[in-house]
Amino acid sequence: MSEDLAGRVVVTLDLDGVKDKAGLMDRAVRDLTLPDWFGRNWDALADSLGDETLWPAEAVKRGLLVVVRDWEAYAQAGPEEWEIAVEVFASAAAGRPDLDVSLALGGSS
Repeated sequence: MSEDLAGRVVVTLDLDGVKDKAGLMDRAVRDLTLPDWFGRNWDALADSLGDETLWPAEAVKRGLLVVVRDWEAYAQAGPEEWEIAVEVFASAAAGRPDLDVSLALGGSS
């Protein structure tokens, strides 16, 4: 079964150089344009991904695809943290039919 992702708003979460949770949270704030009050913890990330009011209206209307790239070094540096991050991404996507999170495989840009 395949799902048509055409037309979705695509946002890239670039983890190049990220080695810890604090770095991931900093990139999430930057790349996902999260608000200043973002709590920089796993629950806050899950809540933010699931909160339609934080996303542009076009992303809510057309759907949102978050592409996580250059994640491999982070996953190797902190496999337990990375496992939690993946669970957060998967849970957020499961809770919102208009949200998909994809891990980019391969080399960096």
